Amino acid sequence: MTTQEQLHQWHELAQQLRIDSIRATTIAGSGHPTSSMSPADLMAVFLSNYLHYDFDNPHNPNNDRFILSKGHAAPLLYSMYKAAGVITDAELLSLRQRGSRLEGHPTPVLPWVDVATGSLGQGLPVGVGLALAGKYLDQLPYNVWILLGDSETSEGSVWEAFDHAAHYTLDNLIAIIDVNRLGQRGQTELGWNTQAYANRARAFGWQAIEIDGHDLAEIDQAFSAAVSINDRPTVIIARTKKGKGVSSLEDLGGWHGKALKPDAEKQAIAQLGGEHQITITVNKPETQAQPATIATPQPLQLPNYNKGAKVATRRAYGDALKALGAAQPQVVALDAEVSNSTYAEDFAEAYPERYFEMYIAEQQMVAAAVGLQIRNYKPFASTFAAFLTRAYDFVRMAAVSRANIRLVGSHAGVSIGQDGASQMGLEDLAAFRAVWGSTVLYPCDANQTAKLVEQMSDRNGIVYLRTTRESTPVIYGADEQFPIGGSKVIRSSDQDQATVIGAGITLHEALKAYDHLKNEGITVRVIDAYSIKPIDVQTLHQAAHDTEGNLVVVEDHWSEGGLGAAVLDAFAGSGDLSSYDGPQLQVIKLAVRDMPSSGTPDELLHAAKIDADAIVEAVKAQIRQPVGTAAAIATPSSL
Repeated sequence: MTTQEQLHQWHELAQQLRIDSIRATTIAGSGHPTSSMSPADLMAVFLSNYLHYDFDNPHNPNNDRFILSKGHAAPLLYSMYKAAGVITDAELLSLRQRGSRLEGHPTPVLPWVDVATGSLGQGLPVGVGLALAGKYLDQLPYNVWILLGDSETSEGSVWEAFDHAAHYTLDNLIAIIDVNRLGQRGQTELGWNTQAYANRARAFGWQAIEIDGHDLAEIDQAFSAAVSINDRPTVIIARTKKGKGVSSLEDLGGWHGKALKPDAEKQAIAQLGGEHQITITVNKPETQAQPATIATPQPLQLPNYNKGAKVATRRAYGDALKALGAAQPQVVALDAEVSNSTYAEDFAEAYPERYFEMYIAEQQMVAAAVGLQIRNYKPFASTFAAFLTRAYDFVRMAAVSRANIRLVGSHAGVSIGQDGASQMGLEDLAAFRAVWGSTVLYPCDANQTAKLVEQMSDRNGIVYLRTTRESTPVIYGADEQFPIGGSKVIRSSDQDQATVIGAGITLHEALKAYDHLKNEGITVRVIDAYSIKPIDVQTLHQAAHDTEGNLVVVEDHWSEGGLGAAVLDAFAGSGDLSSYDGPQLQVIKLAVRDMPSSGTPDELLHAAKIDADAIVEAVKAQIRQPVGTAAAIATPSSL
């Protein structure tokens, strides 16, 4: 039973969290003090009594995990860290300053922050991944706590998480919704209708508890009930007031994202009882166990494919992933209900305890991968390349989180054929190249795919592999190496008049064009640019130097942002690239420019002018032009 002394201590701590949120934002001149004040009572009880966390060892596998999904309430989180004694008051007051660890929204620059938040609707989906790790992989009794804002429950990704958490019976997942009624521009959709939130959660199979979020005894009872439930996830729906405790702010619109001026700050602090300097000892995990041993590593035996055989790179991905699963027990796989097309089903059949079906919920899939990697697993998540765009914000935020995830997009480009434009991932290379610190790979044959999948497992950051629906000839031996950042010059001579650069499906078109041109007495260099980011700058520069600057880039992708853009960037002379000092560049970019329709793969490659015929025409047009007279970049329409 809660004692009066406990209630008093929690009240005093809650007031300190509010005061410190105000102080930090006033000095910063910006931030979200009122959003930080509404859940202060909830967090005071949580920090004092329910969080089990070793702040001296953030990587302790037994630690509870806490995600502030409403990341704009970062001042509250930092005030909690001050109360826990892990940051100083001086650091607290460095909020939002250049060089401070206390950014405007939380990031893992701080060792106690597992994932960056601030793009709303992401904390609970990532929490699902963490809870999957805890229940099914670590098999440890830690809880995963998520504090959400009421506004962000309008995001569909939140309900993907509600669905998947119940499906996987994640009784170690506890969500807290801070229902303070006010969003950025006024009242939220449901206001204080906590019953509506509860009904929705229960419909998804959750235990829902409605409370007064400022009643400390009710909060304690709700948290106690949540940690004792062992058959479903729990959501605590807490009715609160934005700006709680300060009459000039409480439950008033127009204060979202606004810091108080110094005079108003003084009045608010006085109304909250004056500055406090409370430091509490956070409970450490009671259990000190190691994660379960899922499997014993076996020697890696990548699949081998015979030269000349026709094998889809998506097939090779499935084979390689299965082999990697035997060698690395940390490898886990996720898919969005297309595993029989991506061939992730092979991994699922071999290692069902390490495979998580995400159904048609690509946002949840990427978020779960982020959650799993927090616990040091190596997630591979796959779906059609076109559908990964639905989860792009999660990919972007994963980079902010410094997450290490591996994403695989199959069925990319017009070469998928009859399914039509809605299924053709034609934006993926541009999208993933634009992600900070990303790696973008596009293999052309099965042996190359297997070697790249092996390297993906130990590659940091966001790693994207593009695979092809069509079966393509195996052109490399199983012993060939494909370092990330490299390329392969697969046709060359001292008389090369132009360089053709392809990747994936277009590499095979380039080889057909090579044979056609050779029969006409024209020799070209052919480069397989399987590593699109980082791209092999040195080889491209050498080729341009050797072939009078004549480059033809061909890609099964929109003309913007893909392989052609990557090649041009290699010559742009940015500070981290070696400068190019060869002949004047004359670059032709062959790419998809018109909206494709249904048709056979060969018909669509030809219609898009990215097949062997188009390459032959481009090379002939290029070498006919005297050096210095061609445009720097020519397009098919100008040929």
